[in-house]
Amino acid sequence: MKIIKAAKLIFEYIRRDEEEKIEGVTRAIDGLSVEIEEGSFVAVLGHNGSGKSTFAKHINGILLPTEGEIWVAGMDTAKDENLWEIRKTAGMVFQNPDNQIIGNIVEEDVGFGPENIGVPTEEIWKRVDDSLEKVGMSLYRMQSPNKLSGGQKQRVAIAGVMAMRPKCIVLDEPTAMLDPNGRKEVIQTVHDLNRQEGITVLLITHYMEEVIDADRVIVMDDGKMVMDGSPREVFSQVETLKSYRLDVPQVTELAYELKKEGLPLPDGILTKEEFFSSLLPLWREVQEGSEVQKESGEKV
Repeated sequence: MKIIKAAKLIFEYIRRDEEEKIEGVTRAIDGLSVEIEEGSFVAVLGHNGSGKSTFAKHINGILLPTEGEIWVAGMDTAKDENLWEIRKTAGMVFQNPDNQIIGNIVEEDVGFGPENIGVPTEEIWKRVDDSLEKVGMSLYRMQSPNKLSGGQKQRVAIAGVMAMRPKCIVLDEPTAMLDPNGRKEVIQTVHDLNRQEGITVLLITHYMEEVIDADRVIVMDDGKMVMDGSPREVFSQVETLKSYRLDVPQVTELAYELKKEGLPLPDGILTKEEFFSSLLPLWREVQEGSEVQKESGEKV
């Protein structure tokens, strides 16, 4: 089942002067058509200005199409009567958790969303308990968010979205302001939610290492989808990605450069484990060859 579907989606930012006259138009999304399966983990990559964040904001109805259509769980985002249900279906987590956290203590913040959509009080607290447990923040429920680390704050923000029982979570560069440990915490949390709860995850990021475990990778450039496939399929095309001003995971880059120098390594190596397991047989061949040469030399 397709939980998100965009058809010939176009969005234009319009710049106006002080008299509200149009000064210019920038097309951020240009004829995007894409479908996302329910329960999948999809990463969206692209350089700054590629349109990926603009696309994310359409899923939650923050932005509406200039042309074309986008549906969330079968609901047209352009229809006002659908907006409430769409925002319950697709939750948003933004780059800066401080922009989303409003409660004085963690449990109050997590309960704010379900309270706003009219969930009964008893059910709210059940959801707060459940959501905090799922993101590993139960021990911090009575703390002030101001005393938490960046990664912990972002997990609280995710719990707040989770408490609204969405079918889909859209994360717009959620780790951009975090240190490596915080990034690891947040990515692990959303993978757990995807695998254990079946929640659809759409991750917008510019950290290549965050997407190697995704089901699917979409690359955007100038408002269009220019690549689409599994992480291995996409990262096998190193030169193509570089032409779109994107990097690849460091280990993928290393394997690619070694292959260019003549080592018979496979395309699309994604992890250190894959790299070493591919390199080990080659190393053994070299060692065995050295032993044979040594023995031949001794006989002579």
